[in-house]
Amino acid sequence: MRKRYGLIAAILVLVLIVAGCGNSNNGGSGAKPSESASSTAGSAASSGASSEPAASESPSYDGVTVQIGVQGKGGLFGKAQEEKWFETAFGELGAKVEWVEFQSGPPMVEAMASNHLDFAGMGNMPPISAQAAGVDFKIISQLLSGKNNVAIIVPTDSDIKTVADLKGKKVAVTKGSNAYNFLYRVLDKAGLKESDIQEIQLQPDETQPSFEGGKVDAWAVWDPYISLNTLSGKARVLADGESEGVLSPSFQLVRSGFAEKYPELVTLYLKTLEKARLWEADNQEEAYQRYADERSIPLELVKGMQERSTMINTPVSDETIAEQQSTADFQFSLGTVRKQINVSDVFDNQYIEEALK
Repeated sequence: MRKRYGLIAAILVLVLIVAGCGNSNNGGSGAKPSESASSTAGSAASSGASSEPAASESPSYDGVTVQIGVQGKGGLFGKAQEEKWFETAFGELGAKVEWVEFQSGPPMVEAMASNHLDFAGMGNMPPISAQAAGVDFKIISQLLSGKNNVAIIVPTDSDIKTVADLKGKKVAVTKGSNAYNFLYRVLDKAGLKESDIQEIQLQPDETQPSFEGGKVDAWAVWDPYISLNTLSGKARVLADGESEGVLSPSFQLVRSGFAEKYPELVTLYLKTLEKARLWEADNQEEAYQRYADERSIPLELVKGMQERSTMINTPVSDETIAEQQSTADFQFSLGTVRKQINVSDVFDNQYIEEALK
């Protein structure tokens, strides 16, 4: 009998050692230690099964931490964080939420590439650079239409009247951003080359003092910086998507590894995001005043920002995907991305369609 128990104990030790090696190997391959989903969720994802669990199943995501990226503090996600909408939704399934703050899209895709970020909303250019670089992600919904949320602005009293007048001027832009793509597509339309301007690569928080101090002549940027400067009288719009016919849509991304393991959580994320969006739409007065207080800016500025960048949360249309392909092809011609890509490979509407049912 003693030998029998000794054998059982030896087997248990061996099982624990093998399990430990499995976790170690996962960590070495770049997977997050928190990705320990139930076998039900994992097998459903790998077999291509529906993202909705069967009625009899109750998947648990204990130990899973969902990392959500945001650009700046406050805004719609600020309200969601205060009310703990995401924490509550994911917490009901045993998962935790971690918020990670960024200034722009490019650092977000870098974090996603290193498995340190699961969800991120950003403009149209960072996903193209990421796809060309082999980052594994999916675009799961569209957040902005792209008509007015990106623009080239100049000081109010600037003698720059047309895009052609930018020749020889210092233009600030965040490389790899949607504003970067917009700038060069608009320059191309005006017959200017990349070498015709003096490109000043800066992040938005670095550019604001340079713009106000006259150290740059123009700024290719997105909202809220467009509205903050134009509605306060510091700047005027030289060109935007509506005037130039060059759209700069924004998208919601998910890390592919996360989506494959936890498809139900991807749908849940989009459902919760839609809850936040609907709160803003149904409570505009409260929402706008909240945003004004967060930024210590007049309420009218916030209203102007919202008019330029009204959030949506919809499946991505074929037309938008075609525009995204045009952007990718243009950036390849500039040499900004090193290989041609088929952008349709990263679009996946199944989660948003399920979320909006």
